[in-house]
Amino acid sequence: IEAALAQIWAELLGVERVGRHDHFFELGGHSLLAVQLMERLRRLSLGVEVRALFARPVLCDLAASLGSHHEMAVPANLIDEHSTAITPRMLPLIKLAQEEIERILATVPGGVGNIQDIYGLSPLQDGILFHHLLATTGDPYLLVGQMAFADRDLLERYLAAVQRVVDRHDILRTSFVWEGLSRPAQVVWRRAPLEVTEVELDGAGGPGAAQLRDRFDPRRQRIELGRAPLLRFVIAREPGSGRWLLLQLLHHLIGDHTTLEVMHAEVRAMLEGRGHELAVPQPFRNLVAQARLGMDAKAHEAFFQEMLGDIDEPTLPFGLREVHGDGSGTREAHRMLPQALNDRLRAQARRLGVSLASLCHLAWGQVVARSSGREQVVFGTVLFGRMHGGAGADRTMGLFINTLPLRLDLDGTGVEASVRTTHARLAELLAHEHASLALAQRCSGVAAPAPLFSALLNYRHNTPAAKSGSGTDDVLAGIERLGGEERTNYPLTLSVEDFGEAFGLTAQVAEPISADRVCGYMQRALEQLADALEQAPDRPVRELDVLPPDERAYLLEELNRTAAPYPSERCIHELFEAQVQKAPGAVAVVCEDKRLSYGELNARANRLAHHLIAFGVKPDQPVAICLERSPTMVVGLLAILKAGGAYVPLDPAYPGARLNQVLADAAPRLLLADAAGRSALGSEALADLTVIDLDTATPEWANLPASDPDPRALGLTSRHLAYVIYTSGSTGTPKGVMIEHRGLVNHTTWQVDQFQFAAHDIFLQRTSFAFDAAVWELWTALSIGARLILLPLDRQSDIRTILDLLQNYRITVLQVVPSLLSALLTVADVEQQQIASLRYLFCGGELLRKELVNRWLQLRSQVLVNLYGPTEATIDAAAWLCRARFDGAVVPIGRPIANTRVYLVDGHGAPVPFGAVGELYIG
Repeated sequence: IEAALAQIWAELLGVERVGRHDHFFELGGHSLLAVQLMERLRRLSLGVEVRALFARPVLCDLAASLGSHHEMAVPANLIDEHSTAITPRMLPLIKLAQEEIERILATVPGGVGNIQDIYGLSPLQDGILFHHLLATTGDPYLLVGQMAFADRDLLERYLAAVQRVVDRHDILRTSFVWEGLSRPAQVVWRRAPLEVTEVELDGAGGPGAAQLRDRFDPRRQRIELGRAPLLRFVIAREPGSGRWLLLQLLHHLIGDHTTLEVMHAEVRAMLEGRGHELAVPQPFRNLVAQARLGMDAKAHEAFFQEMLGDIDEPTLPFGLREVHGDGSGTREAHRMLPQALNDRLRAQARRLGVSLASLCHLAWGQVVARSSGREQVVFGTVLFGRMHGGAGADRTMGLFINTLPLRLDLDGTGVEASVRTTHARLAELLAHEHASLALAQRCSGVAAPAPLFSALLNYRHNTPAAKSGSGTDDVLAGIERLGGEERTNYPLTLSVEDFGEAFGLTAQVAEPISADRVCGYMQRALEQLADALEQAPDRPVRELDVLPPDERAYLLEELNRTAAPYPSERCIHELFEAQVQKAPGAVAVVCEDKRLSYGELNARANRLAHHLIAFGVKPDQPVAICLERSPTMVVGLLAILKAGGAYVPLDPAYPGARLNQVLADAAPRLLLADAAGRSALGSEALADLTVIDLDTATPEWANLPASDPDPRALGLTSRHLAYVIYTSGSTGTPKGVMIEHRGLVNHTTWQVDQFQFAAHDIFLQRTSFAFDAAVWELWTALSIGARLILLPLDRQSDIRTILDLLQNYRITVLQVVPSLLSALLTVADVEQQQIASLRYLFCGGELLRKELVNRWLQLRSQVLVNLYGPTEATIDAAAWLCRARFDGAVVPIGRPIANTRVYLVDGHGAPVPFGAVGELYIG
């Protein structure tokens, strides 16, 4: 037995000598060769269980276990050519009532006489049918291929060869029926003629192949699953040449990657006149029998519960969660990996006695971990599906593959140990290769309808395309393959293309994530894996980097080259004073029937500032201010700044307990207040403060000088505090954030430059001045000579008032929280003229969803900006500009905030890939 096994190994692995203690994977074995090995052993009546090959890869150990495994007996097909009726007892692979069988008979031309078999679906066929029915316009599982033929005669001979292959294989003559049935069924027809459609191309419409591809794009096209074969052809004469073009549509329900390779090989044999040499094809029903009658469902359930039972959150790299899509909106990228990397990885796989696929799964696991922010990750892996496919499975056509979850822990475990663990988990998974994905997902702690995972890895063994000979007798001369396309419903799919002595990567990713960058992350992870295995095998696997050096430099260096000139030595009120000098008569603040010019506002603020200086206000000293929104509020804020103090805003609409918490923490000695402010704080809080009443008609500072206080005389610089604003804090207790003048001046200068604000702009000030978003409303407008319209506090969320102000004052800049924007858009009679003056709509403070953005852009095609960031970053750290809709997604444009350096890192301090931030444009 050992000698027979050694001979098979030598032939499959291409080695001259095989020893008793040689290791299958160290000699270059992999899953495709494992299937071929099992098929050779079957012919010698030496059956072996899949797990035995992976658990005992040494020749003498494997030989000792041969013959112990016996294939499951497949129930016979009880329908024959002479059957005049089909009854439930004749269908051992599906349970159907007689009336259901009659419904099936009605779908097949020729009825009973044209039906060869009826049986259930495999687990993956069930899933694919589900997604086919879910999609309404296109079909994510319609595979496309294109070819060109030198002349029509060659094309006809090719189609005739394809028909002969269809006649040989059951799966190519199979249709699917589900309507009116308790469970879907697949029906094998005895005769299924090819459907070939001839179309005419536009001579001026560009390349013919592109015209065909666009006209029959599976993102918009579907084929009828109830009519066999699920293999359709479209042909057309290429404009301007004598060539004929062929487009092939094959549904994934009836084939996988290996099926396409077997079909191409058999078509070639037919064209060469070698059809009689082809082996008798094995029926696809054998696979269905293995999947349905093989391992007990309880064994599958126990396995997946052990693997996934403690996984209670989905793994969603880059935030991609839509796993029920039709594959539209995806982009594809392909790259061949350097030969040196290929050689290094294969050498390490042989050294460790594992498959190259195990290394690739571990590397992909680290990419998924870094892009999802998780160490325990789950992603789908495409299993070959032919380990338990029965005799002849290596050359049988049909959908054998299956997608199942693989759980990896990318933690402190050493890299080499992680490789061995990954190999062992893949080996265990193979024993369950025909389990249902739905069953596996139910065994996790992730509650439906959330997906367990959204990323897929497909490790494919590719046979290099046969090259046409130079002789005129080569049957493939005059035939050119123009490429094809395969898609899935998953938003992130990486295929590893193993060509034997080389390998490459193909990524299909939903927008806006870059497919090429995903390939780059995987290549970097593989390079890091090779380095670690060669030099530091005990290095924790979590430390493998996935960020290519060029992207790391882009993120940390290029994006952070934000240095820009700005008046860094000036205070924010000095920018306002410059506008007073330019246009003292220009209107600065409007509130209902009250208005102040720049000159009037400046004079009032100066008189109050001198009063505050007399009270001993110094630079960095907090001064509280609690007033209703009014021109007096703006006077008070300016006065505090001009006196050198840092204002602490207290909104009288806030709960008294919160206001008292702020007072206790900031400990100001002075308070500027009006009647509303005094009432909100209460007499007890006021007892410890010196209160300056801004309500009085004839204030005691009315006769003080109206001149600007000199910052230098006060010792005030741009490095002193401008304000202290209290956030809610991570614990719910208010937390004070101190912002210097230079930070506020920097932000204001950037914003004016970024959005080209000017003196003719009109700002609506509606945000509570105790919230940092109000800071830029106030100071950006006043620093450029623009007009500030104050919305009365008691009407700050009234949609009708806001719309009236927008229209009456011709507002150009508006800031709202997303929930208020949603409310604004739900007002039935919002008309274009009410918002026609707006140049910018700013959102912040809450999550801004793209659905809301698109609703706004449909109503008003002006720029919507999402300003976002912590109060500590001087209001904002990022700007997301939305100018147009693109395939339902929002296009982010813009640049980083000037003089702001931002590092986006994960929990281990490593930079996160730029695409991982999702819908936020980070500078």
